[in-house]
Amino acid sequence: MPEFLLTIIRSVLAFLLLMVMARIMGKKQLSQLTFFDYCVGITIGSIAASMAIDQNIKISNGLVGLIIMGLFPVLLSFFGLRSLKFRKLTDGKPTVLIEDGKILENNLKKSKVSIDELMLFLREKNVFKVTDVEMAVIETNGQLSVLKKSEQQPLTPSQLGITVNKEHGPAIVVMDGKLMDKSLQSLGYSSEWLKGEIQKQGATDYEDVFLAQIDSSGNVYADLYNDDLKQHKIKQKPLLAASLKKVQADLETYSLQTDNPEAKKMYAQQSENLQQTIDSIRPYLNEG
Repeated sequence: MPEFLLTIIRSVLAFLLLMVMARIMGKKQLSQLTFFDYCVGITIGSIAASMAIDQNIKISNGLVGLIIMGLFPVLLSFFGLRSLKFRKLTDGKPTVLIEDGKILENNLKKSKVSIDELMLFLREKNVFKVTDVEMAVIETNGQLSVLKKSEQQPLTPSQLGITVNKEHGPAIVVMDGKLMDKSLQSLGYSSEWLKGEIQKQGATDYEDVFLAQIDSSGNVYADLYNDDLKQHKIKQKPLLAASLKKVQADLETYSLQTDNPEAKKMYAQQSENLQQTIDSIRPYLNEG
């Protein structure tokens, strides 16, 4: 067999097994690797590269080496989940470098971190004064976790006693010109209302929209295929019907969300009344 063909076969086998072992070992990102994981990753990569190129290494020996080095982290993780001492032995433990605004020099030496590296880590966390730090801990993956002093932390609405509405992440309701019915229904909006909203932004129908999102406040963002498409005149009557339908859907949503029996009954009643109004005027709204 030609040497180049043998190299191709060995490389494909090494790649496939490397991919399988990577899936088995878990989905840790490079920035989350511990020192042990980092060493294992380098070793596995070296074995795979040698097996693919070095003709003196039997394929069977290379495959066995990859499997063994791949299974070691899995076994160690299994035992580490059941024993804190074992986990500390393989992964190490976090080390406090700053406490109450004071640098712990002995811990810096133990962690092999210089003062320049420490200041670099702090600047990455938007901290420029050591005195602003309540505690800084270097984690087992080499990342620095920083807790600022209370007076240096930004104020939150809860600290000010302000009640804020709960928000959800923006939901995609149109993708590649197709309406995402389930996503829209879960938010309590109708397709008629959404069509009216995207028409305000220049689209004539869903086919004109590349992507549309709805945020927690009911605001719609629409990105059109044709960015130069100009906003056209919208028929107001169908838009009014869609707006009324949205209000009716909002009332139903409020009825489901509240725990107050009186409010729940009131929202449900108003939603039913509004639905009757919509049904009665629908024939007139459908005209031109």
